[in-house]
Amino acid sequence: MPAPRLLYLVTEDWYFLSHRLPMARAARDAGFAVTVATRVVDGAAAIEAEGFRLRPLTWQRGIASPGEIARSVAAVARLLGSVKPDVVHNVALKPILIAGLARRLAPVPHVVNAVTGLGSTLIESEQKSRPRLSGRLVAFALPRVLNMTGGVTVVQNDADADSLTGLGADRGRIVRIRGSGVDLAQHRVLPEPEGPVTVGIAARMIEDKGIRPLIEAVRRVRAGGVDLHLLLAGDTDTENPTAIPRSELEALAREPGITWLGHVADVRTLWARCHIAALPSRREGLPKALLEAAAAGRPLIATDVPGCREVAVEGLNARLVPVDDAGAMADALSDLARDGDLRARLGAASRKMVESDMSADAVAAATVALYRKMLQA
Repeated sequence: MPAPRLLYLVTEDWYFLSHRLPMARAARDAGFAVTVATRVVDGAAAIEAEGFRLRPLTWQRGIASPGEIARSVAAVARLLGSVKPDVVHNVALKPILIAGLARRLAPVPHVVNAVTGLGSTLIESEQKSRPRLSGRLVAFALPRVLNMTGGVTVVQNDADADSLTGLGADRGRIVRIRGSGVDLAQHRVLPEPEGPVTVGIAARMIEDKGIRPLIEAVRRVRAGGVDLHLLLAGDTDTENPTAIPRSELEALAREPGITWLGHVADVRTLWARCHIAALPSRREGLPKALLEAAAAGRPLIATDVPGCREVAVEGLNARLVPVDDAGAMADALSDLARDGDLRARLGAASRKMVESDMSADAVAAATVALYRKMLQA
C-alpha cells in the first residue's frame, strides 16, 4: 500500500523549521510521504535533509492585493493537482484562505487548518468598532473555508475556538492541540546569569507584541532606581501593518539599558542572558517564545490575553498584566527584579508547566493521531 501523501502549506521556510519540524518528522517516521510548500529564503537544504520534498512558493505573508491573491490561488491549485495529497496541513490564516479557494479548482479529501492565532486583521476586527476592510473580509471568508467538506480546524487555545465559533465555524470540527510544542531535550533549564537583572523578549518587532509598552515599562523601572536591562530579540516585519520601523528600533537601542539584538538564530543564547522573560502581546495562539523561556526555567511576565495565559499562569509561574499597560508591566518587572527568591520559585514552576501536553513530542503525537483519524474516516 503506498504511503499516504501529506502536504504542509506554510508561509515561510524558517517558520516551518522553527514551529512544524517535530510534527513533520513524526509524520515521516509514521510512514507519511511529506511535502513542504513554502516561500524559500535559506531553509531549502535543512528541509530537504529531512527527506521531505520541497515545493517553493513565491507568496508573501501579509495581506496581499487581489492580483497577488489570484496568482497564489492558481499556484496552490496547481500544487494540489501535482502532489495529489491525501492530507493538506495549512498553517496560519493566509494558507488556510488561499488553499480553501484553491480546493475549488483542485479538490483534496482531507484538510487540517491550523489557526496559530487570529492575526492582526482579526485582532483588529475584535477590538475596534470599525475594523479595516481586510479584517471584515477575513472574518467573512474564514468560517466558510473552515466549514468546507473534509476539513478539521486545529486551535491552540479555547478562546480562539470560541472566537471562530462566534464567526460561524463549526465547533464540532474544531480540536485543540497545544501549540507547536517545545523540545525539552534541546531546551534545558539554564542557571540565572550574573550581572544586572535582565528581561528579554523574543518576538517580531511589531506593535501587536507590546514592544512599546514594554520599553516604556523598563524606562519607568530604571527611573525608579533599579538597574534593569532589556534585550529585544527579533527583527521588524515590514509585511505586518503594526511593524515598528527599523530606524525607531535603532534609536531605542541607543538608550541606556536597552539592546536590540535583531534576529537571534538560537533563542537559548537569549535566555542564558536573561533573568525574566516577557511577552506583552495583544493576543497569541500559544506562543513558542514563552514555551521556550519556560523550558529554560525563566519566570514570565505576559499580558492577560488568550494564548499568553495558557503558558503564563498568574501566581504559579508568571505575573499577568493588562494589554498596553506600561504601568502594570513596570510594577511586575520591579517586583521580579528585586526578588531573586520569587524568580526562582516562578521559574521552577515554568519548567513543570511545559513538561506536559506542551512538549514537542506530545504535540507531534497528537497531530499524527489526527492525520490517521482523518484517513480512517
